[in-house]
Amino acid sequence: MADERTTHFGYQEVAEDQKAGMVHGVFTNVASKYDVMNDVMSVGIHRIWKDAMMDWLAPRDGQKLLDVAGGTGDIAFRFLKRAPGASAHVLDMTESMLVEGRKRAEAEALADKLDWVAGDAMALPFPDNTFDTYTISFGIRNVTRIPDALTEAYRVLRPGGRLMVLEFSQLPNDGMQRLYDLYSFNVIPRMGQVIAGDRDSYQYLVESIRKFPDQETFAGMIRAAGFDQVKYRNLSMGIAALHSGWKL
Repeated sequence: MADERTTHFGYQEVAEDQKAGMVHGVFTNVASKYDVMNDVMSVGIHRIWKDAMMDWLAPRDGQKLLDVAGGTGDIAFRFLKRAPGASAHVLDMTESMLVEGRKRAEAEALADKLDWVAGDAMALPFPDNTFDTYTISFGIRNVTRIPDALTEAYRVLRPGGRLMVLEFSQLPNDGMQRLYDLYSFNVIPRMGQVIAGDRDSYQYLVESIRKFPDQETFAGMIRAAGFDQVKYRNLSMGIAALHSGWKL
């Protein structure tokens, strides 16, 4: 099988057809503690990043959102809070993450504007030109073939539609990056063990952040998928970044 295509699962090299199942296992394991761990890992800063995402996105009534890897609904809830006349689909490959999202109080209040869909970012179960906005928050680094996911994002967006990606990224200063890595690799897996009873899943999450392309490289991947006016903004000095592109 010399021609078997491989990809990375954290720092491991695995066959492409194995990665989705392995990622599914990680998020099945952490689903019930996912929101708590996000707060702990980022000291609550992920909420500020998501609000910054909404500020740049500027949701409007009448828009139709697709939030991919949307799991527990954080982005969709924020979007609908700012645009009560909009609608949203939350898509995730892990059913247990969607179950946790449906349990949240906002889900019941917004049930008539919100759909939960199990599906794959690389093969979206929607027709061409369906959505006004496509978001993916801390999810695209877990996709087996990122270019395929971006191509699908372009396909399902209407002309004039917008892509926005929130993802952990790379600090521009090597010394700062080393300090951040020291924290990430030594503290976060231990937190995962204490809070979620799962060190290995959080070890993978830390490794997946370091394997993700830097800001300029990822912006180039978005352009290669067909998007125009591609821009990014660093958050917290580059610990995370927001990427924006338009289907024109």
